[in-house]
Amino acid sequence: MKIYTNKLKESWIIDRVNEEWNQQNSDLITHKVKESDIIWIIANWVWKKVPKKYLQNKKVVVSVYHIDFDSFDKEEEKNFYELDQYVHTYHVISQKTKKQLKKLTDKEIISIPFWINQENYFYIDGKKELREKLGFSTSDFLVGSFQRDTEGHDLKSPKLIKGPDIFLNIVSEMNKRNENLKVVLSGTRRQYLINELNKIHVEYKYFEMADLHLLNNLYNVLDLYLVTSRLEGGPQAILESAITKTPIISTDVGVASEILHQDSIFEPEFYQNAKPNTEYAFQKSEEYIIPEGMKKFRAMFSKIYEN
Repeated sequence: MKIYTNKLKESWIIDRVNEEWNQQNSDLITHKVKESDIIWIIANWVWKKVPKKYLQNKKVVVSVYHIDFDSFDKEEEKNFYELDQYVHTYHVISQKTKKQLKKLTDKEIISIPFWINQENYFYIDGKKELREKLGFSTSDFLVGSFQRDTEGHDLKSPKLIKGPDIFLNIVSEMNKRNENLKVVLSGTRRQYLINELNKIHVEYKYFEMADLHLLNNLYNVLDLYLVTSRLEGGPQAILESAITKTPIISTDVGVASEILHQDSIFEPEFYQNAKPNTEYAFQKSEEYIIPEGMKKFRAMFSKIYEN
């Protein structure tokens, strides 16, 4: 069995997932689509770069991360069904996306969250020294968000499905009760949130292009990671927070209900009721560390190949 994955090259998480898959599964991969038994469309928005003659003759697995039905226009619908005709099996990373996808297709859908690489993300002792190294005080109450905020390249319009406005409302409320609150930001295109934090005079520190080493350090100094999205496929930050034992609360999106304790999931207007349960989340995340997390994918592909 040989598997070919299409490439994205956008310096995004899917590129990292693809790279880790190739590194860990050299016995399965091929970089030549014509030699493959299975084509894994891991980046479904660039599927047309794979020649159709191969899509017609191979088993095609397509990963879908989330579906925004509010913006699912006729062009997106046309593109979806054009691809759907070639699909053998869909892969999703959360049960919520599986429910969405069932509204569009009767093809097989398998839900497996992406693995977490414990060499990149892990718990660190010595928080005081780590905070000092990153320019934080032990008295700071650090709230983190490592994603993006803006809809497009204008760097102004908020990407509302990511919930930056919800995040802003929550930290604004928290700031009134905790004068030591500081927001820790990473990821690209955070201008919307930065502009709004400046307006309400909430302190923040922005690590724009944090590499994996720095990102792991940032998780480890946080007092709280906030997921405020309205719609997500993952987000991978839930697994990353869980494996680093970072206190986290989240809206009920993506894999939140599969990884976090129910007490850690909140409705935006009742966020005060949510409580991090780091040990519960850590234990759940251990199911997806390498190699266990990748074994689930290998089993999926073996089943598809044999059938």
